[in-house]
Amino acid sequence: MARGGGGAGDHSRYCYREALPFTALVAMECTNVGLNTLFKLATRHGMSRHVFLVYAYAIAAFVLVPAPFFARRSRVLPALNFSILLKIFLLGVVGYTSQIMGYTGINYGSPTLASAMSNLAPAFTFLLAIIFRMENLALSSTSSRAKIVGTIVSISGAFVVTFYKGPSMNAPPSSPASLHQSLHSSQSNWMIGSLFLSVEYFLVPVWYIIQAHIMKEYPAELTVVFFYTSFVSILAAGVGFFAEPDSSKWIIKPNIALASILCSGVFGCCLNNAVHTWALHLRGPVYVAMFKPLSIAIAAAMGVIILGDTLYLGSIIGAAIIALGFYTVMWGKAKEDFGDFDVTTDLESSTTQKYPLLQSYETEVSQKR
Repeated sequence: MARGGGGAGDHSRYCYREALPFTALVAMECTNVGLNTLFKLATRHGMSRHVFLVYAYAIAAFVLVPAPFFARRSRVLPALNFSILLKIFLLGVVGYTSQIMGYTGINYGSPTLASAMSNLAPAFTFLLAIIFRMENLALSSTSSRAKIVGTIVSISGAFVVTFYKGPSMNAPPSSPASLHQSLHSSQSNWMIGSLFLSVEYFLVPVWYIIQAHIMKEYPAELTVVFFYTSFVSILAAGVGFFAEPDSSKWIIKPNIALASILCSGVFGCCLNNAVHTWALHLRGPVYVAMFKPLSIAIAAAMGVIILGDTLYLGSIIGAAIIALGFYTVMWGKAKEDFGDFDVTTDLESSTTQKYPLLQSYETEVSQKR
């Protein structure tokens, strides 16, 4: 009976730490691409990104209003003092800035471009980790060299996406004059969108670092996300008051704009932030970043089918280079974590650490002997 209970406990622990985060993060990547596509569609109908952020984050904060009360009842937490709230406010500033950069980039570019550029996040994370001495850099180590090469390759891929658009892969042929004018205009927008998205995915690792620090001090995911979404909504309202003086833009009619705001508020600002905060707390930023390349193919397909976007050769080549660099960094990180694995002693220690019930069972048997 004892062994059966232990097996069930190990199985549920495996599901919670492995299967559930994997499934949730894959679902979130699909959801994010869908929300970006919906946002792009809404902006074509005149929706302002400043207005969008105010309403979307306000909806998320409203949904999460009960979170602080349930969190205090369900677990023992430290006092929610001014220092923690100040750090969450700083998280809100970084998050809001990255969102403005991201949605501006999508407005100039496309959801496909955003998905391709999102793979810069691990490279920027590695660079920031070196700057803040969170990462040990040893050139004699294979893992360090892999991470350096992967970072350089990822940034090179971003340059390809930004400065080389290339011929269209699915657009109908047009006259040479109109084609030249269209290419010049779209190339300019594409470069501007790429630059905004590069800034966004530089700020994402900063957001991860601050969030991880907050979660160590105050491990209540939904409460942190509630205050975070509240602060972002307030910040967005302050900026939007000056950036969007036209009062008619603040009136949301029951159309695609309302659908985009509601879906982004519930599934993006609320659910997505809660899932990523939970996964970040459970598995760390490197694991969370591993799912970014999934969005490239999804975004490309949805952009072409729903938005009628043109798929360009430069995007395909650049995305492939960025993804190659991304997985090189991930390989280096995995080799660093598991490269020193010893078949005898490490296998025994890792087994007992992963399955503490097995360790207690073996101790009990040895005591009986």
